[in-house]
Amino acid sequence: MSTITYLTQEGYDRLKAELDDLKSRGRQEAAAAIAEAREKGDLSENAEYDAAKDAQGMLELKINELELAFSNSRILDTSQLDTSSVTILSTVTIKNTKNGKSMKYQLVSETEADMKAKKISVTSPIGKGLLGKAVGDRVEIQTPAGNMVFEILDIKIV
Repeated sequence: MSTITYLTQEGYDRLKAELDDLKSRGRQEAAAAIAEAREKGDLSENAEYDAAKDAQGMLELKINELELAFSNSRILDTSQLDTSSVTILSTVTIKNTKNGKSMKYQLVSETEADMKAKKISVTSPIGKGLLGKAVGDRVEIQTPAGNMVFEILDIKIV
């Protein structure tokens, strides 16, 4: 049983472009590498041929994974989301109650998570802990760094 992946339009477009690139340019490069290795003689002792075939297999696996993700994906319309509680695509401002430091994160699907862009996955410990909570709620979350308590200061859909 596969799970539904929720994506923004931007995330969907990015993954679609990656899939299209792998299917066209990626497959062409893999076929060229196999053909080049095949020209080098005896295939039973040709490590370059084996490596090219392995690379082709990994490429096809990645293509299959992306196609599966697309078949189970739904594009979210931000205008239909509620800001009374934390949901996927919410931008949440939280305060660490221990040190008073405030942070702002957007909750996104696993495929769109990017810490540099302050986008965390809804399946991460913090993402799971924040889902369904409202402004003013205190949330205790078990993280790899230990138990942390956050207060939700603001919820927006950007």
